[in-house]
Amino acid sequence: MRHLIAAVLLGASLALSAQPGDHTLNLKDADIRVFIATVSEITGKSFIVDPRVEGKVNVVSTKPMDAAEVYRTFESVLRVHGFAAVPSGSMVKIVPEAIAKQDGDAGTAPSGGPDAIVTRVVELKHVGANELLPILQQLVPQSGQVALVSGANALLITDRAGNLARVEAIIRRVDQASDAAIEVIPLQHASAAELARTLSMLAEEKGAAAVAGVPTKVFADARTNSVLLSGDRAARLRMRTLIGHLDTPLENSDSTNVVYLRYAKAEELVGVLEQTAATLTGQAGGENAAKEATIQAHAETNALIITADPAVFRGLSSVIRQLDIPRAQVLIEGVIAELSDEYAREIGVQWQSTNLQENADGSLGEGYIGGTNFPGQGGAGGILGAAVNPGSVGSGLNIGYVGGTITLPGSDEPILQIGALVRALGGDGRNNILSSPSVVTLDNQETELSVGQEVPFIQGEFTTNVANPSGGDGAAGLLGNPFRTIERKEVGLKLTVTPRINEGDSVRMDIKLESSSLAPTPAGASDLITNKRTLSNSVLVPDGNMLVLGGLISNETRENISKVPGLGDIPVLGNLFRYRSSNTLKRNLMIFLKPTILRDRATEMAVSGAKYNFIRAEQLKARERRDSLTRPQDNAVLPELPDKPAQADDQ
Repeated sequence: MRHLIAAVLLGASLALSAQPGDHTLNLKDADIRVFIATVSEITGKSFIVDPRVEGKVNVVSTKPMDAAEVYRTFESVLRVHGFAAVPSGSMVKIVPEAIAKQDGDAGTAPSGGPDAIVTRVVELKHVGANELLPILQQLVPQSGQVALVSGANALLITDRAGNLARVEAIIRRVDQASDAAIEVIPLQHASAAELARTLSMLAEEKGAAAVAGVPTKVFADARTNSVLLSGDRAARLRMRTLIGHLDTPLENSDSTNVVYLRYAKAEELVGVLEQTAATLTGQAGGENAAKEATIQAHAETNALIITADPAVFRGLSSVIRQLDIPRAQVLIEGVIAELSDEYAREIGVQWQSTNLQENADGSLGEGYIGGTNFPGQGGAGGILGAAVNPGSVGSGLNIGYVGGTITLPGSDEPILQIGALVRALGGDGRNNILSSPSVVTLDNQETELSVGQEVPFIQGEFTTNVANPSGGDGAAGLLGNPFRTIERKEVGLKLTVTPRINEGDSVRMDIKLESSSLAPTPAGASDLITNKRTLSNSVLVPDGNMLVLGGLISNETRENISKVPGLGDIPVLGNLFRYRSSNTLKRNLMIFLKPTILRDRATEMAVSGAKYNFIRAEQLKARERRDSLTRPQDNAVLPELPDKPAQADDQ
């Protein structure tokens, strides 16, 4: 049978319907004495009601309850109205709270739910009861009572059963054998870092941690989620009690926290932390296994917003602390040295002879013409070219014999009659190029240094003809419209390097180096020519040491002999029919690299200060030049570097 109780105020009466079984209470402005009678009927308990017990009761419930649940609800209603149920033999007395805590019948064990009045004697083993008494009085409400048990190190506590159980748990955590100057208190629910911050602020503002003139210091060990206390024993006792009171589980196990990063980028940590959170959530098990932590990055403040179970959040906090650290920097100094020597030699004899007969009308008739023609490097320096244009003979020693001019058939331009041309040339060129690129970058961070120019290279060109508006016909009436395609390419020095500092004092570097320069354009070349040298490798270099990355040592010799077959092979006389040239090129190219690990401010300041002062000294020298047209005060000079750099907050 189901027992249904519907208690609704109808004037001054209480409507009641009852059946054995489960019960449903629904009271609105019901008289408390009628409510007590109803509970007595359901539970079978007998009540003695104090005359001061009166009032109206409201209970809203749609869930069926058994007799035990009805009685626990009854105790909660009494507590809300300031009354209590005190067992007295086979009867239960309903009295005001102030009377209940002084009633000798208040049991030493709870007879009902968490709202029952209970009196308990708690014995202490390690902590003095008189030291703990003023602390516990703050945790027990006015309706409860805490008193010393004379002659014994114990406390007499009268309170509601639920709160008394919490106070007893705190006493057990505080009553530990610890006379050491430093105590380690592991936490079960709260975050050690947050709790230590709260307690430290409380100690600073309220002086709550100062006992006997010796303040307690509070520190957090995030790895074990523990709080460390140091100070006077009585002060530590006070802190232990407060920690036990604060280390309680949340009603909603998930909490949202904002973690501000100092060195790492929030966006880069989100992926790693999400994988870590998934692992931690799986290890938690139970209900927490179904709850996924959410991690978001706020780029403007470089912060992480984490919503997770406290246990998972503590694990993530440990990972964040180990990743959010200042990374060492690396100064990478490179040296690219190139030395080259070039020797060129040219010597030869050329001759031409003509015997053309002149006709009666002044034109050239029959005869012979012949000789040798040996253009030098690039096609210049030939005797035929010199006859047409003497300026094209080229550099060097040129000796020849000119016998007037002659106009060849089919041409209107006279040319020189050069009978013989002796040409000799010697060249000696040296090239010394030294590049010293340097760059500072974070550990494991790719950086690129590029210094150079953008040089235009012709990709293609063509000409289209358009009509000439000024008139004309045929090809003469067209104008040429040239079109050229140009591509700009970087020519200079480009260094890309990624340093990785190992556990020792060495640096592994992934290097890409490209050095390019414009070469002299030889005759006959259609466009610019560039010299290009590249290097790509990985090396391991000790801190502060110089290492050669690569080099090129070349010795190139080119020998060219032009001669008349047969005649050019005659000893001594054959030199008149022979032209010789030789070119020797020696090149030495070396690339060096020197990494310096910048672990602290002192090293960074020493390196930066040295280069800063070097540039400033060069500027001062330029200002002191007397032959300069610029006034000394108009030359820009870097300000003097301060002896002590500004200190940043690393706390």
